[in-house]
Amino acid sequence: MNLEGWIAIGVVVLVLVYAIAIYNRLVRLRALVKEGFSGITVQLRRRADLVPNLVETVQGYASHERETLDAVTAHRSDAIGGGSVRQTAEADAMMTGLLGRLMAVAEAYPDLKADDNFRQLSSELSSLETELQSARRYYNATVRDLNTRVQSFPDTLFARPMGFTEEPSYEDADQSIQSAPKVSFPRPAA
Repeated sequence: MNLEGWIAIGVVVLVLVYAIAIYNRLVRLRALVKEGFSGITVQLRRRADLVPNLVETVQGYASHERETLDAVTAHRSDAIGGGSVRQTAEADAMMTGLLGRLMAVAEAYPDLKADDNFRQLSSELSSLETELQSARRYYNATVRDLNTRVQSFPDTLFARPMGFTEEPSYEDADQSIQSAPKVSFPRPAA
């Protein structure tokens, strides 16, 4: 075999090795995305498990707040059964809003806020929300890394034919948080 033949074989081998390296990197990134989404669902499941205890505690003090309590109870498992990233994010946002309403109800009852069980459950919920926020950030970081690779040259030449596509970010559906709130103070009368 002549020199040109060896060079051609060398180039083919290099391209093959490079394609394998890209494939393995994309597989690792896709696994991290799945792990990240799993972390979100674990935290959502923990929150859903905490909600009945929280509702029951509030119910003892604020039984006439039936609508809020029923809504929280009815939607507590929606986020863990969401399916897609978008559906899960929407259900998560709804539950976050409902929990905010539940905590607002609790604010109106000083005896409830002083209850040890309620304070412990509130503390657990606060901790869970912090962990959930961290899980969302981790997921979005892994999605960013995968999507960057899938869209970048030369990885894009191999990614799409090998079945790799962009993954959706975990986004909050509440559009009001997308812009800064307007704050105005009344001017004193002159």
